Order: sequence, then structure tokens, then C-alpha cells
Amino acid sequence: MNSSAPKRFYKEVFYLYLIQELHNNEAMPLFTRTTKNLIIKLDDFFDDIDLSLLVFREALKAYLNKDMTSFSRHLQKADSLEKNADRLQREIENDMITHSILPQHRGDVVQLIEQIDEIIDGVKSTLYEFDIEIPEIPDKLSIGFINLAEVSASAGEELIPAARAYFKAPFTVREKLLKVYYFESETDKVAYDLKKLIFHEMPELELAQKAHLRYIIHHIEKISDLAQKAADLLSAMAIKIVM
Repeated sequence: MNSSAPKRFYKEVFYLYLIQELHNNEAMPLFTRTTKNLIIKLDDFFDDIDLSLLVFREALKAYLNKDMTSFSRHLQKADSLEKNADRLQREIENDMITHSILPQHRGDVVQLIEQIDEIIDGVKSTLYEFDIEIPEIPDKLSIGFINLAEVSASAGEELIPAARAYFKAPFTVREKLLKVYYFESETDKVAYDLKKLIFHEMPELELAQKAHLRYIIHHIEKISDLAQKAADLLSAMAIKIVM
């Protein structure tokens, strides 16, 4: 019983290993092709999340620089990436169920993909908040908002290598997640300092504007919170799979 455990582990977790093992097995060509296609879809999904965070960062820079043409272009790109990520999410879940891929870990993987998809949903919704509400951000706060967007997006970006590692080298996942937690903590600090500056050192602002800015800050820092939730889930999954 114990001697067969490693074989089950590698068969169910390491996609690339599985493909190599089945490559010359003519009795299972469909399963091999399906697994290869699933790997491609997972990579494409993670690419979309990663790219959306770059778009998020650049869109906010454009908005703060009052370059609304560039902001609109980035908003459209974020919208396109989000739709594609949703499509890939549905296809990944369907493929795993239809072809019985990773049956023992399927629930965890589906939950992880859904949680990571929340990040790109957050990117899109935050940018639409800017587009719809057109918050008036004083020049004095521009650098602070840019810094906030940087650290919040960085938390999401650092999650992607860890998520990829789960399917190839799960024993490296937890160390890769350290940067996610670091940037999430930094996001909290930057957001706190920014809100304190607004409410304590800018008496020229109306209370309604201060409240609006706090609301916008919350949306920006939410990206790092979503990354942390996904990191918590991924960490637990990695522990289960290597034990």
C-alpha cells in the first residue's frame, strides 16, 4: 500500500510527468491529448491573470496622469482579459470533470481557479469604478495612489508562480507564497498611510470627497486581499499534496 502512494502522487499531480508516461501508450491517446490541452488552458488562464495586473497598474497611472484615452484603452483590455479568463475557467473545470483528471484533488483545483479568477474580476470592477465615478484625486495624492496600485498588484503577480508550481513542483509552493504575504502586508501599510494623510492632513477636502477617496482606496487594496485568500487556499492544498 505504501509503495504505491508515490506512484499515485505523481500520476495525479505532475501533468508533464503524466504526459511523458502516456506518450507511447497507444491505448490512451485521447487522455494524453486532453491532459496536454488542459495544461495549455491553465497556462493561458494564469497568463491572463498576470497580464491583467499589469494592465491594472498602467491604467491607474494613465488615470492619475489624466490620460483618459490611454485609460480607456487599458480598461477595454482588462475587460477582454476578464472575459477570456472566465471562458478558460469554465473549460478547465469542464475538462477536469469530463475526463476525470486529478479526481482526488479536483475540488481543490476548481476552488483555486475560482479564487484566482476573483482577482481579475477585482481588476475589472476597480477600473470600472474609476470610469463610472471619476474620482477627483488631488495631485498631492498621486504618488500614494500609484504606490498603492504597485504593491497591491504585486501581491497578485507573486501568486501566479506559486499557482503554476502547484502543478509541477508542489513542494516549492509555500516558499513562493512568502512574497504574496509580504506585498499584502505592504498594501495595508500604504493604504493606512494614505487614508491617514487624507483625513488628518488635508482639511481643504470636503468630508464627502474624503469618504469617496477612502472607498476608492479600498477597491485598489482589495486586489491584494484576494491574492492573500488564494494564497491561503494554495498553501493548504500544497500541504495536503506533499504529505
